Amino acid sequence: MSSTRFTVSALPLAQKSQLLIHNLTPDTYTPTPAHFQSKVLVESPSIQRRARLLPGPCHFSHVSPFPIPFPYDIEPPVPAAATDDKASYIEKWLADREAVHILPSSEKHPDAPLRKYAAKNRDQPLDLIGISETGLRDCVPHLDVGDAFAVLGVPSLAHEFDDEGDPQPSDIKDVVDARQDLIDVLSGQYMLMSSAQDDSNPNHIPFAPWSLRYSGHQFGSWAGQLGDGRAITIHVTPHPSDPEMTYELQLKGSGRTPFSRSADGLAVLRSSIREYLCSEAMEALHIPTTRSLSLISLPALPVQRERVETACVLTRMAPSFLRIGNFEAFNGPTNMFFFGGGQQKPDYEGLRVLGEWVAGKVLKLNIEPGKAWGSQLVLEVARRNAKMVAGWQAYGFMHGVINTDNVSVLGLTIDYGPYAFMDVFDPQHICNHTDESGRYAYKYQPNMIVYAIRALLNALSPLIGAEAELGGKAVSTGWADGVTSEKLEEWNKSAQELKSEAERVVQEIASVEYGRLMRKRLGLRRQDASDESEIFKPLLEILEQHRLDFHSTFRTLSSFRPSLLSDKSSLPDSDTESGDLQSFIAKLLGRSGEPERLDHAAASSAWLTWLDKYAARIRSEAGEWTGVSGEAAIDAEREKEMKGVNPRFVLRQWVLEEVISRVERDSTSGKRVLAKVMQMACNPYEPWGAEDEDQPDSELDKEEKEERRYCGLGEKKMLGFQCSCSS
Repeated sequence: MSSTRFTVSALPLAQKSQLLIHNLTPDTYTPTPAHFQSKVLVESPSIQRRARLLPGPCHFSHVSPFPIPFPYDIEPPVPAAATDDKASYIEKWLADREAVHILPSSEKHPDAPLRKYAAKNRDQPLDLIGISETGLRDCVPHLDVGDAFAVLGVPSLAHEFDDEGDPQPSDIKDVVDARQDLIDVLSGQYMLMSSAQDDSNPNHIPFAPWSLRYSGHQFGSWAGQLGDGRAITIHVTPHPSDPEMTYELQLKGSGRTPFSRSADGLAVLRSSIREYLCSEAMEALHIPTTRSLSLISLPALPVQRERVETACVLTRMAPSFLRIGNFEAFNGPTNMFFFGGGQQKPDYEGLRVLGEWVAGKVLKLNIEPGKAWGSQLVLEVARRNAKMVAGWQAYGFMHGVINTDNVSVLGLTIDYGPYAFMDVFDPQHICNHTDESGRYAYKYQPNMIVYAIRALLNALSPLIGAEAELGGKAVSTGWADGVTSEKLEEWNKSAQELKSEAERVVQEIASVEYGRLMRKRLGLRRQDASDESEIFKPLLEILEQHRLDFHSTFRTLSSFRPSLLSDKSSLPDSDTESGDLQSFIAKLLGRSGEPERLDHAAASSAWLTWLDKYAARIRSEAGEWTGVSGEAAIDAEREKEMKGVNPRFVLRQWVLEEVISRVERDSTSGKRVLAKVMQMACNPYEPWGAEDEDQPDSELDKEEKEERRYCGLGEKKMLGFQCSCSS
């Protein structure tokens, strides 16, 4: 891996063959980066901010970050005499605030592929709230962030106001410049584009930011065109250790796009903190996800939600942000009527272009040129999302809004809104209070992935049917020109033969992966056909019936020893169980969300029955622990492995609410708390809060005491807390 590091405006740019904007079809109003730069930004910038349907074949529109208050306060200084005069004034007002003023090349990186552009008339304070160390390490290790971590202060829950943890900015110019460059660009205040001055360079790659067009089903109803209403991809850079792996840097909350509809394109601090933390928490749990890089607050920019809040821009990263809804945009349900939007007619050529890009460059299916790819694309997206949702179920994660436009073709958890991690186990739990019917309740999440895969198949059906008719060859340019409705129906019907296989793939892979993860969480090494009925389901029934906490129960089971049962009488109602066993069961029951309502006798009996089966299963696997001999050694190794997959710290709703309130109340101290929670979320298996010590809270130091509190259930009123979609 190269050790060279670049400021954000000097990051290497992906090759043309890796850039979506050079392989898919642009908005006809922004056909090239050069036209966007010289015409749109200068003469007709409103086209970026006006909600509209993109022309049929188009996959994306170039758009610049524009984080300013909305509705825009555009008022001509004197009454305009004609409509044209008003329109001209609006265009000028917007153009005066666009980032179109090119800055000098960096002395340190004079050959950077992109140039940095500044805006006038929209200066505002920018406050760096957070940098993700793990996101930086994994996705853009070649990015120089200067002294960004130092200016955030020392991570702390309990000492956030202490002087010794205060920010320590550098006094080295290059270091400070790197941090400021990061803030300038990732706040959306400055923009990265290619320069027309470089057109003569044979290695020049035209580039400008963009937002994607997609449609989708929301809560089961067709919603028509949706698109990136508050997300703009501002860079694509190859990973230094693998040039074939690229990461998009996308700003979320940086202003209106053509897909914003009636919204402002902005994001609030609250929702940005939630996604920033959870993206990296999910990565630490090994659940496929988009990643987070930075949080930059714009404290002077008001945003109207249920109340007036302040704006924040999140930078998130992924190899691609394409979703199932991108395919639906080119062949959604027809003859459907809906309020609040619109939908273009099917564009089968746009569907083909998108599919070839996704199959070849995004999913990298390695299909022989000229061979059919449609059915393989559907099945691969099914496989990836099946593994993802299995991770959700095994770790009690609830997405809250599994609309088809929120389902990634790469099988990444994407668009964190009203999500939650399970507290007291409840398979019917609904984390989104907007979801009145419970469509996206925890137990139904795998079904919603099946639904999304059906939507993908429906969108691609004519193409898959046409490929079958061609004997397994790929369709070519103009493949559906002049095709009759009868032929389309015939292709659609033929493709539906794939439906049962696609559903089977989701169900089987999700089941197998869920079983694998649950066995890891329980320290089991052998796969038995009876695992679900004999081990997993009875355990979850105990948690549900007695309202016990999901995650801390698994963490407690890490220290279970089959020998604890050796002194227990065989009678289920015996009072002769050992003191150690009583103590262990007391720990399990101590994870109750409603201790005042707990039936200790019934719960203890249920645990004893289950622990008998669990102990027998553990003992039967003694031979599976190669290189480890003796019951005590096996117990110790199993505990070590279980604590490496069962989190001590969980990003619970009460934790999120407290962190958000502390950052909103005081940014300087709050960002130190945010940094510590990010640290805990990225290292969830560590024994935070002196877990392995029996000290009472009163004997812990302040930081350990707070860590222990942050690993707890929190107040009863926050158990099962629901968020809204605006979160």
